[in-house]
Amino acid sequence: MYEALLLAVLVVLVILVMRKPVTLDSPLIIQHPGQYHITLAPQLAHARSFLELITGKFAEAAPHEGDAATQYFEVRETEVPGAARYLLAVGSRAGILYFQAINPQPLLKDADSHYETVRSFSEQVMVQLAPLAENRDAAVSLRTVVEAAAQQLNIECNRLVA
Repeated sequence: MYEALLLAVLVVLVILVMRKPVTLDSPLIIQHPGQYHITLAPQLAHARSFLELITGKFAEAAPHEGDAATQYFEVRETEVPGAARYLLAVGSRAGILYFQAINPQPLLKDADSHYETVRSFSEQVMVQLAPLAENRDAAVSLRTVVEAAAQQLNIECNRLVA
């Protein structure tokens, strides 16, 4: 009798432990030398396939001379359960794409914006790189590639501007 009750309690505990979602406590950094550098905030590992699609499309486009200034987007992935939205920064330096993705923080005041949140996070990562030698054609091409990749995956991707 007691063995059956103990076994039932253990089974329930194992099921509850297995159902608990695993969350990352620190940013996930993924590098593919010569192609891309991705910094993902905790819980955004699912964004990797979207970012790698952008990288592939960017590589297929005409060769880019110069750098593309960092551009900022609010992304909603309707296909991923439980993933409401995230903020994405995409820039190019010396032909390498740099991605930073973070969860949006609650806005405390009307003057706050998601643009400022993702811009400040991106600047903390990008400050370690060489200075920007901006090429407007590369920036337009990068924006077009991001929008095409989002459309292909049925992802809502809105550009954030100041």
